[in-house]
Amino acid sequence: VLDGIADKLVKRHPHIYGDVQVRDEEDVKRNWERIKLEEGKTSVLGGVPRSLPAMVKAMRLQEKARQVGFDWEEAGQVWRKVEEEAAELRELAQVADGPPGSAPSDGAWRERAEAELGDLLFSVVNYARFLGFDPENALERTNRKFIARFQRMESIVRDRGGSLAEMGLRELDAVWDEVKKEEPL
Repeated sequence: VLDGIADKLVKRHPHIYGDVQVRDEEDVKRNWERIKLEEGKTSVLGGVPRSLPAMVKAMRLQEKARQVGFDWEEAGQVWRKVEEEAAELRELAQVADGPPGSAPSDGAWRERAEAELGDLLFSVVNYARFLGFDPENALERTNRKFIARFQRMESIVRDRGGSLAEMGLRELDAVWDEVKKEEPL
């Protein structure tokens, strides 16, 4: 067993145990994927666990695709893809414009709209990856910011003797803007 593990380590790390020259971490990853394919793996994407949360999985899939050269050349290209996907979703969503819950109940429309939303999210994750950000961390940071702002809004309204549930959207937006102005720039 130990000999098998040692042989595998040597084979998969020719830049350490052999004469393969690498320039950077990306070269190491490319070699790793090539070696695993030679060992019988059928897809570069095969090593991404199905159980990962969707955002993390999207990031890993995109990283794996990049290792074999399937990636954008510059951030502007990725952003144009984000805009394209947003436009496709917006076009579909125009059918649903109206009060919340007024979207068509047509199963085919809902399936297509959800697929377009998925494409948009995948593209945004790709843009984050391309810029060197972890989208999971970025989203969690925004979640925490939203919680803090919302709870501050609740506190302000409560201190004024009101209730969020009794306020209209314009009033709520005004308090939200007040909270945002309290934050340092």
